[in-house]
Amino acid sequence: MPNTLKDRVAIITGAGRGLGREHALLFAAEGAKVVVNDLGGGTDGSGADATPAQQVVDEIKAAGGEAVANYDDVSSWDGAERMVNQAIETYGDLHVLVNNAGILRDRMLTNMSEAEWDSIMQVHLRGHFCPSRHAAAYWREQSKQGKDAKRSIINTSSTSGLFGNVGQSNYGAAKTGIATFSIIADQELARYGVRVNAIAPAAATRLTAQVGAETPPEDVWTPMHPGNVSPFVAYLATEDCPIHGRVFLVVGGDVHLFQPFAIVDAVKKDGRWTVEELQKEAGRLQDVKFELGNPWVKGDLTSN
Repeated sequence: MPNTLKDRVAIITGAGRGLGREHALLFAAEGAKVVVNDLGGGTDGSGADATPAQQVVDEIKAAGGEAVANYDDVSSWDGAERMVNQAIETYGDLHVLVNNAGILRDRMLTNMSEAEWDSIMQVHLRGHFCPSRHAAAYWREQSKQGKDAKRSIINTSSTSGLFGNVGQSNYGAAKTGIATFSIIADQELARYGVRVNAIAPAAATRLTAQVGAETPPEDVWTPMHPGNVSPFVAYLATEDCPIHGRVFLVVGGDVHLFQPFAIVDAVKKDGRWTVEELQKEAGRLQDVKFELGNPWVKGDLTSN
């Protein structure tokens, strides 16, 4: 039996279905002890159901792995703390946090409601912050006590934010925020032995089904199968992985590294510009071409 994650204690949020389920199954198969978190809500965040998380736990245990279910809301301050405490109390420590839970509330900006904006920010941005905050506080205390270990957070961004996607200004803004959150969190937590990375996964799940993507069969490999993403997530969670502070697009058999925002051109003057001067000089910045390396546009990938 593989043991690349042997005795690593991991929390995976949104692990009842889709990507999170694939992560949880692979982590357990690789020897991790997994807290399977899932509120069991709908794709829009409504409702709750304990069944999905428990089914994944049952599947892991049937295969000889170790797992426990958690049904807390990742965007709840107290719920996130309970989740972290459950991992520590059940398995004695916490080494890995995979923030994966998410919902969709797609709408064009002119029609988007306040609730549709706020719910996305709550589940995605706050839902990454709350578990990370409580895990980080625990790891800081462990470090202060001399109990050093190699910890890892893997966050979930999206090309909908990093490349942009019409109709998803709320979702894209949250997902770009998660990428930035990951980079800064890595800078802050490195002193405690914590590595933070983010992935932008491309896979067919029940969320992408909302926008017309077809869900692939379980037993057939396709580039968009969600199980393709999980090995790289597991690699980022391994004890000796050297990668930190990075953001990746993961799809099929491809792992693409993003470069964060970078200055590529400028207009300069000694002193303050006048508006008239800028009218003459600054317009050319619109014509600067960005080399984004977008595989969707370049034709390296056939669907999003």
